[in-house]
Amino acid sequence: MLIKPDPTTPEGEAVLDLADLMDGLQADTGEWPGADTVDILEGWLSRFTFAVSQTLTSQVTGRAWVLDQWDRHSNEVTLWSDEASALASLAREVRSSWDDVAGTDGVPYRPPSDDRTAVDLYYGAQEDPEGYSLYPASISRCVRTPRSLSLSDDEACAEANSSAVFHPMEDPDDEGLPCIEIAGILVFAYLDSDKEAVRVSVHLDTTDEQLVRADSAVPMQVEIEDTTVFTNLTSLPAPAPRTGPTGWKTSLKRLARRTTTTTGSADRGVDPHPINTNI
Repeated sequence: MLIKPDPTTPEGEAVLDLADLMDGLQADTGEWPGADTVDILEGWLSRFTFAVSQTLTSQVTGRAWVLDQWDRHSNEVTLWSDEASALASLAREVRSSWDDVAGTDGVPYRPPSDDRTAVDLYYGAQEDPEGYSLYPASISRCVRTPRSLSLSDDEACAEANSSAVFHPMEDPDDEGLPCIEIAGILVFAYLDSDKEAVRVSVHLDTTDEQLVRADSAVPMQVEIEDTTVFTNLTSLPAPAPRTGPTGWKTSLKRLARRTTTTTGSADRGVDPHPINTNI
């Protein structure tokens, strides 16, 4: 099957230009001399780029606290989910070596109960090269442009599920709330002291357009335990009958089944009761 270049595209226009150049060479010389052909191809190929193009977006997926400890013999770096945990670990080591500094430079003979105070007193009495640093660092990843996303495609759904990101609160003073982000959908789950309840809130303003139906809704089903409390699907599946033994083993099995199920979203811009559900 012969391919006909399309002159309306840059590639097709370039192929037709090359054909004209080679026809002109044939008309002038009666052949395609090697040196002249190489010169023509060199100029023609310079119009193209053959670099592999990948659209990569840097995405911050979380934060870790980096604890760097060093002394005369070693340098150890560990990662912690929060500052308090890193300080608690460091304070435990400091208290185990407290006899090395007790009674010197105003250091009390017994280590303080406050972790930060104990760490500051211990390292303040130490001479170089022993020390530590503790600082927060973002955890990032490079996200490639996603392929076509369809709720009817098992592989595409699995790929989206594996790319879900958890956004935790950085500390108790953080004004944000813990949130899971998947395909642009934000699902918040948190404890609300005002309502004295566990609250779940779904935000759909940034949902991937490929998940939005023609009626501007996002297919969604919300379940609590084995009960469907909201759905905007065409048909509501019958709840599974409760059979067999109950207890913590059964609860774990149900949890495992639910984590393999892709959950959609409700009408965008609409805040129905189950979208902000107290459970």
